[in-house]
Amino acid sequence: MKFITIRDLRSRSAEIQKILPGEREMVLTSNGRPVAIMTAVNESTLEPELRAIRAARAIMAVNAVQAKSLRSGKPAIKIDEINKEVSAVRSARKKQ
Repeated sequence: MKFITIRDLRSRSAEIQKILPGEREMVLTSNGRPVAIMTAVNESTLEPELRAIRAARAIMAVNAVQAKSLRSGKPAIKIDEINKEVSAVRSARKKQ
């Protein structure tokens, strides 16, 4: 997977647009830290790609909640606790 800086994206956007389909994904970095993943799409693949990304994020969120529950010694988590965790993650995402 190729990593590119925000500076490269600004100065070489046309070149990056041409090579992205061949790379499939590229990681965008700022100050050496990853900030985004660019993925090649077209009109016919946009919606399925977005659904797949959202599904993967949901799975990751559920896994994180399950791991947190196990670490706290609570093998079962109540629905209100799940909703509280989801709200906290959404709030944190909005602040970013």
